[in-house]
Amino acid sequence: MTHHSEPCRVLIIEDEYLLGDDLAKALRLLGVHVIGPITEFSDAMSVELDGFDVAVIDINLRGHSAYPIADECMRMGKPFIFTTGYGEESIPHRFRHVQRWEKPYEIEKVTANVAELCARAPGLITSAA
Repeated sequence: MTHHSEPCRVLIIEDEYLLGDDLAKALRLLGVHVIGPITEFSDAMSVELDGFDVAVIDINLRGHSAYPIADECMRMGKPFIFTTGYGEESIPHRFRHVQRWEKPYEIEKVTANVAELCARAPGLITSAA
C-alpha cells in the first residue's frame, strides 16, 4: 500500500465510565480508534504515550489529579482537551490554553473538538471529509 491513512487514536481518561463510554461510541462513529475509557489514575499513567494521538482527560480521577498525564502529553506534543466538573479558576496556569469542557458536556461538541485535534495531530494523514 502506497498511501495509508491510519485512524486517529484517541485516549479517553474519564472516571465516570458511562460518560466515557458514550464519548467512545460517538468517536467510533467518526472512524476514530478509541483507547479506553480508562477510569483509574494508575492505569492512565501506564498508557504508552506513542500509542495514541489525541487525549481527552478528566481532570479529577477519583480524587487523583490527572495533571501529571496532561504534563506528559504536553512534553510529547500530544494534543489534548480537559473534561471537568470544575471552573476555570482551578486550572493551573500552564494549562490555561487547553480547551476545557465542563460536565455535563454535550457529546457532539466534544467529539467535534476531538476530530479537529485529530486533523492537526502530527504524523496523521486524514482523508478530507
